[in-house]
Amino acid sequence: MFVTTDQRTSGAPPSLTLPLRTAWLVLVVVFLADLMDLVDSSIANLAGPSIRADLGGGQVTVQWVLSAYTAAFALGLVTSGRLGDLLGRRRLFLLGMTGFTLTSLACGLAPDAVFLIVARTLQGLFGSVMIPQGLALMKVVFPPQHLRRALMPIGPLMGVATVAGPVLAGWLLHLDLFGSQWRAIFLINVPVGVLAAALAWRVLPRRGGEDPSARLDLTGVGLLTAASALLIVPLIQGRELGWPAWTYVMMGAAVVVFALFVVSERRSGHPVITPSLFRKRSFVVGLAVVAGFYASLSAFVLVINLLLQTGLGWDPLRTGLALIPWALGTAVAVLLSGAVLAEKLGRASLHLGLGIAVVGLLGLWWSTAHWGADVTVAKLAPALLLTGFGSGLVFVPLVDFILGDATTEEVGTGAGLLNAVQQFAGALGVAALGTVFFAKAGHSSFAAAELVFGITAGLNVLTLLLVGLLPRHAQQTHG
Repeated sequence: MFVTTDQRTSGAPPSLTLPLRTAWLVLVVVFLADLMDLVDSSIANLAGPSIRADLGGGQVTVQWVLSAYTAAFALGLVTSGRLGDLLGRRRLFLLGMTGFTLTSLACGLAPDAVFLIVARTLQGLFGSVMIPQGLALMKVVFPPQHLRRALMPIGPLMGVATVAGPVLAGWLLHLDLFGSQWRAIFLINVPVGVLAAALAWRVLPRRGGEDPSARLDLTGVGLLTAASALLIVPLIQGRELGWPAWTYVMMGAAVVVFALFVVSERRSGHPVITPSLFRKRSFVVGLAVVAGFYASLSAFVLVINLLLQTGLGWDPLRTGLALIPWALGTAVAVLLSGAVLAEKLGRASLHLGLGIAVVGLLGLWWSTAHWGADVTVAKLAPALLLTGFGSGLVFVPLVDFILGDATTEEVGTGAGLLNAVQQFAGALGVAALGTVFFAKAGHSSFAAAELVFGITAGLNVLTLLLVGLLPRHAQQTHG
């Protein structure tokens, strides 16, 4: 059986025909890359004290060791997605995977904190080169009738990676393999990266819907990168530093530079973001839904971890195990959504998922308010399961709506923008609701968690209302 992708734009390459087995191997490569990125974005947080004890440096230095990856990753996403459209998705995926593996090795061998910060920054940049190409390649090699099935593992991957990051870090730190201490959390990427790169070299298609006639607008790239940096740096650092005046100045400047970017894009013959994407209602509204959903999700993950570790004094390994009901609910819901609900219910599956997530978050609010310090894993499990199940119902149809009718020329930019919105929304959710949590945590971690769970439930309600602006069903044209 073969997978055939027709190109509907005059300058597009000839039709791509792959054996279906090869297409599924492409999926394996893409998910190995996503897994490395998702785990690496969280795994270093647990090792912060160990890194500081070994390499030295103040609190701000250690914070940048942890934040450099996220900042660099967010900055490079949209531009890298566009570069994949122009230069070749296979080529950039292999470049990103190779660079990510080598910089992981550099992180593991870092002699001091400054070297580690530089290596983490480069690791984030290579990650941003790699990740948008993966989703774009999946869109190219899978036709609509197989694409939804191919996207089904995204939710379980998100849940498992979120839980596995701290658990894996705690396990590796505990084992202290060959006296490696914290270094093992980076060195573990090396064999995985080598395997993924070798498989990618063998199975990724050499042509993936790129537009050879297009060019890169360097002015637009510069403005977008500057605006993104002006926004992401204060979002990451503001909460840790108590929101000094310069963070507000930078965020204000980001708005101005983003406005200049929009003006530049309108005048450009080769815009960084494909303009036709913004004529698709499902794409525009879908990005807004993504922003609300991921801001809430990221804040939830932060606060539940803080509640269990600072409020209850649990170690990271026990905390990760306590979150298994949430990850399990996510995994089951995504399988159900991908197999049945997303296709049959369309937009209603998003309403259903967000509604269940709201019930789960309100359950967490009630549990922390009712039991306080007497709360246990068993008492939290039902609410965590519902929260994960509701979130899991959202992942598959949301990707369907945003990229379902994107052409192969649009999908690289669209995937980059989708990932960028996820990153920025997540950073904004953590910055805003993390500040709310810490402002109230001085009196009680439980009262602080109650407040944030209530706010995230309200944010999901607003996102649910926004879903009503989407078409009833995602389009599945594949060009």
